[in-house]
Amino acid sequence: MGKHTKDELRILQALPLEVKVMKTKQRIREWYNHWGGAVYISFSGGKDSTVLLHLAREIYPDIEGVFVNTGLEYPEIQMFARSFENIRTLYPNMGFREVVSTYGYPVISKTVSHNVGVLKRNPNGKVEQNIFNPAKRGPFAMAKWRPISLCDFDVSEKCCDIMKRNLHTNTQKAAVSSL
Repeated sequence: MGKHTKDELRILQALPLEVKVMKTKQRIREWYNHWGGAVYISFSGGKDSTVLLHLAREIYPDIEGVFVNTGLEYPEIQMFARSFENIRTLYPNMGFREVVSTYGYPVISKTVSHNVGVLKRNPNGKVEQNIFNPAKRGPFAMAKWRPISLCDFDVSEKCCDIMKRNLHTNTQKAAVSSL
């Protein structure tokens, strides 16, 4: 599936709720059929993944949900996730403290964390000229985040990849996520 233009997104966002639900269910069916039913719902316990799980289970009542308990979730979210049937809980191979001490601390967003981490490793190179240029405007303007590179800790965007995506499981299924 290709990305939508801004105009297409505005049109989709303006659709009535019933049409949005219908389109979402059609996408769920396409995804389920594409993977031959070897799928699960990535379930965080948040509002978006709760709605996604609900819609998917209206079509496929036995579809599995997978909740990754990193240890950083609020106890209420952990209890909420446990309140659903057919939710498998997975745990990361590496805890948050180990991720931070090995790779660096996640800050602001994955993009900012990546760029600040690169700048910290290459303090006087083209990174600063190209990425942290104060003349840049818009979503790629990074100059305001440059001071983070001066802090006395490592910065990295790898936390989610290590704690939520690179889990060792014995299933080969395709996930759909509300992220």
